[in-house]
Amino acid sequence: MTALVRARDLTRLFPAGDAMFAAVDHVTFELAPGEFTAIMGPSGSGKSTFMNLIGCLDRATSGTYVLDGTDVATLDSDELAALRRHKLGFVFQQYNLLPRTSALENVELPMMYAAVPPAQRRTRARQALLDVGLDEAHHRSNPNELSGGQQQRVAIARALVNEPHLILADEPTGALDSKTSEDIMRLFLRLNADRKMTILMVTHELDVARYSNRIVTFRDGRIVADEPVPHAAAAAIS
Repeated sequence: MTALVRARDLTRLFPAGDAMFAAVDHVTFELAPGEFTAIMGPSGSGKSTFMNLIGCLDRATSGTYVLDGTDVATLDSDELAALRRHKLGFVFQQYNLLPRTSALENVELPMMYAAVPPAQRRTRARQALLDVGLDEAHHRSNPNELSGGQQQRVAIARALVNEPHLILADEPTGALDSKTSEDIMRLFLRLNADRKMTILMVTHELDVARYSNRIVTFRDGRIVADEPVPHAAAAAIS
């Protein structure tokens, strides 16, 4: 099977005084379609910088990154924006919802950028919200009228609505209590199992990482471990 994500010797350097600091240091990594992979590591280990590279929010200093057959280094800024719009969905710790905009309108936003016709936008947004467990009573609510878990469901619906090839989730349970975190992770499990969504997730919580099929650990800008989650653990969670 062709890898959806293929990184080879990926390096990202930043200035540090008179020298350069490698936040990501010659990382080689592949992600197959349908995988659910968690990235872990201590603060400063390079995991967030790596996710920014995979999400085409930053460019590597050296190395190669091919996303779904496209060499990202060959793209200009407009082409990168189009790639993010059509192939990537983002879920953040703080939800990043527009505060004075309804749940439905928040989910419609990516489709506006993709020039989807208004009637189709509304239909797809409604269905995406239903798919993540938010009934129509919540569709007109603004974010401040929703719980943290409901806001994250809106954010997940927004990430899914353009049918991306890859979901990138950065600490998706970091602002949630343990019960709500469980609910959100079970939603990710269902999306991965039923819709074959490919998910790459950063988390500092091992209990959250164990919902995935594979845990990749970063330290000092490098991958130091890449291990499958035991089937027994996955079965116990699901």
